[in-house]
Amino acid sequence: MTEKRVVIAAALGECVHVAGVMNFLRLAESAGWRTVFLGPAVSVQDLLAAARREKAELIGVSYRLTPETGERLLGEFAEAADDLRATGVRFAFGGTPPVAERARALGFFERVFDGSESAETVLAYLKGRPVEGLTAIDFPKTTMERIRWKSPFPILRHHFGLPTMEATISGIEEIAEAQALDVISLGIDQDAQENFFHSERQAPRRKGAGGVPVRSAEDYRALYTASRRGNFPLMRTYSGTDDYIRLAEMYVDTINIAWAAIPLFWFNQMDGRGPWDLESSISEHQQVMAWYGERDIPVELNEPHHWGMRDAPDVIFVVSAYLSAYNARAFGIKDYIAQMMFNSPPGLSDAMDLAKMLAILDLVEPLTRPDFRIWRQTRTGLLSYPLDLDAARAHLAASIYLQMALKPHIIHVVGHTEAHHAATADDVIEACKMARRVIENALTGQPDMTADPNTQERREGLAAETRITLDAIRSLAAPGVEDPLLDAATLARAVTNGILDAPHLKNNPFGRGAIRTQIVKGQCLTIDEKGHPLNEAERLSRIKKELP
Repeated sequence: MTEKRVVIAAALGECVHVAGVMNFLRLAESAGWRTVFLGPAVSVQDLLAAARREKAELIGVSYRLTPETGERLLGEFAEAADDLRATGVRFAFGGTPPVAERARALGFFERVFDGSESAETVLAYLKGRPVEGLTAIDFPKTTMERIRWKSPFPILRHHFGLPTMEATISGIEEIAEAQALDVISLGIDQDAQENFFHSERQAPRRKGAGGVPVRSAEDYRALYTASRRGNFPLMRTYSGTDDYIRLAEMYVDTINIAWAAIPLFWFNQMDGRGPWDLESSISEHQQVMAWYGERDIPVELNEPHHWGMRDAPDVIFVVSAYLSAYNARAFGIKDYIAQMMFNSPPGLSDAMDLAKMLAILDLVEPLTRPDFRIWRQTRTGLLSYPLDLDAARAHLAASIYLQMALKPHIIHVVGHTEAHHAATADDVIEACKMARRVIENALTGQPDMTADPNTQERREGLAAETRITLDAIRSLAAPGVEDPLLDAATLARAVTNGILDAPHLKNNPFGRGAIRTQIVKGQCLTIDEKGHPLNEAERLSRIKKELP
């Protein structure tokens, strides 16, 4: 077994402030170092003696008092430690900006931290991968590589797209230079999603409605080029609502798409966002999954939250999450991104929201195998933000802290301006800064919120009810269907028959919209005409009686 490298650290001289030292060593431990903490007010001689005794490869020094005093002390330290530096021992300094400025001027320390750096930056240094001065060659080029590179921090993703190409390009440049996030999710307008290859179907008055009006492969290349700076964020965008394979080919060619987002039941005539009918669109979505799978490109199915945003009960949210993972595996996806939108529908309690996500993981994680890996992605509910921006900032922070209980690999930061306006570059940067601070707090030692007995009870109950609903879907299959949960006709019938239903589907040509739901004790439950909760067995029994 290889011995761990040793890092030793202390507050030097008369300085007794050790919080920064402890944070540094905590990050070092997560990066694989053996850490030695000497404490506050350590003399130059004692620190160097301990470094020699422990055979330290890295020595961390902190001083947070008067800059003039610190400069003299650090000069004395540098002179006394010069022989160690000559043997290859490395030295890092941390302190207030004025003291850090004096430390840099000495030219002795390999790295000087002034407190403005993110924990990710410090961790990258400790892993031997400092982010300053890196080029595109140095940054991971795929999603999975980036996740591993940043661990234990999740990678950050944020949606961005303004009504003009010029504004979007400028904003991407600003976001990348700020090193705010890891993945820019391009928000493109509706015409680009549905009619990219059909200029005859596009309408000038809709240009820029809902996002950036990309109209050519060159437009995508220009957006990607804008991101080639700063921390060289990855890029991705919608899978579109028509011409799925042609769009996929272009995304790979122009923006090196980080991962695809594909629905199962949506983005068609049912929600008015595409030309395909329900059954045909399910089949098309399965085909484009297979296309990405053949090329080892990760895929998320942005499915369950579409039910949640339409006030479907928690159990249908969980059912759709299982169907998503099940179909992804069957159609060749090797790296599946399980997206879990919290606060959807709004009004769920934190305990019950967490229970719902834990039930999803309980059901989908057994699907894993060597060629099917599941990566957890969490996000704040799209419809849950208050209009007041101060309240919205608090909501963002609280939601992400809850999400960290799931140890996500990816956090989709939903900007706090969502209820008021589409995020500007400044909004994206601000939201990601807030998210990063929340993540840092959680990683220092978050309590186990999953252990709450009420959460555990709801988790188990939802998983049990989900299995009942899945069996009901299987029962709809026509004779000869090998696997009903992969059969487009069976899945479509689950919607038209009302097994999968949501109140917002009322008067829909495909969905029934007959289900009633209500938030009860923090849960989104099915209720009867008198407002009494219905469990799945009762609900499905009623549907069976109503159908011809």
